[in-house]
Amino acid sequence: MNHKVLPNVTVVDHPLIQHKLTIMRDKETSIAGFRRLLREIAHLLCYEVTRDLELEMIPIETPMQQMEAPTIKGKKLVFASILRAGNGLLEGMLDLVPAARVAHIGIYRDHETLQPVEYYFKAPSNLEDRLVIVVDPMLATANSATAAIDKLKERGANKIRFLCLLAAPEGVERFTHAHPDVPIFTAAIDDHLNDKGYIVPGLGDAGDRMYGTK
Repeated sequence: MNHKVLPNVTVVDHPLIQHKLTIMRDKETSIAGFRRLLREIAHLLCYEVTRDLELEMIPIETPMQQMEAPTIKGKKLVFASILRAGNGLLEGMLDLVPAARVAHIGIYRDHETLQPVEYYFKAPSNLEDRLVIVVDPMLATANSATAAIDKLKERGANKIRFLCLLAAPEGVERFTHAHPDVPIFTAAIDDHLNDKGYIVPGLGDAGDRMYGTK
């Protein structure tokens, strides 16, 4: 159910995701409902972003007999959450991959300059040996996402994917220009950014709607 919009972008247009996204966009949806839906969508997006993970065969014993069975190959995945809104996707991802390592990247957007300001970075070691999936609900200006991936690459990450709920065309273009080697997975590409750097029609500020802040 995927279709490629740009060479680097996969829009995951599964009906369940689109249905849940519509409810999230509705301004009348409660904080609890928004949070629950984001977690549910994260399950479905995680399924897509990990679709091509490499497998290897290992010997196990079922109640019936011994067999060779597939398991995910290589070191544990890393989920890198761009704080704070990324944590809404992170929780759903960890439901599916509870053994994943987690990185937290604290970046906020200066509302005057729209530029990213980093305040926290904590990641597992040996990033060069792991697939790193960066999560943030919105790819708007792409400044925060670009800065987060700059930082991960500085720490050795070389196999990175970016997962978001909504993207703006401007953000996709800027991100792809900065990191052409990092594929984007999103539930929708919206129309445009407004002059405050918000996605339109969008769903407002994901962090505020998730945590009930303004």
